[in-house]
Amino acid sequence: MKKSVKVEFKCVLKDVLDIVGGKWAIPIIYVLFDGKHRFKELERTIPNINTRMLVKELKSLEKAGIVKREAFATVPPTVEYSLTNKGENLKSAIMELYKWGEEFHEQ
Repeated sequence: MKKSVKVEFKCVLKDVLDIVGGKWAIPIIYVLFDGKHRFKELERTIPNINTRMLVKELKSLEKAGIVKREAFATVPPTVEYSLTNKGENLKSAIMELYKWGEEFHEQ
């Protein structure tokens, strides 16, 4: 029984890391804790991210049900990104990681 618990635990962690383990996933989610943002706002807010990587991560987070993409029929087209309920539920875990990082940064 112990062995199956370990395997299940590893599978769950792997699934979580597949979603938020990318270099840009957590910074994107962190910015979206403040609410809806347009693509260019995200791009300007997240240092050193390029357009291609932002597009890729947003699509991945959307597919995982973390981020919601809302397009408006305007000229030029307007697109806003926000967190889903599933994404909002990551807040406590990400804030704990943030606190840990502040405490042990450059030690």
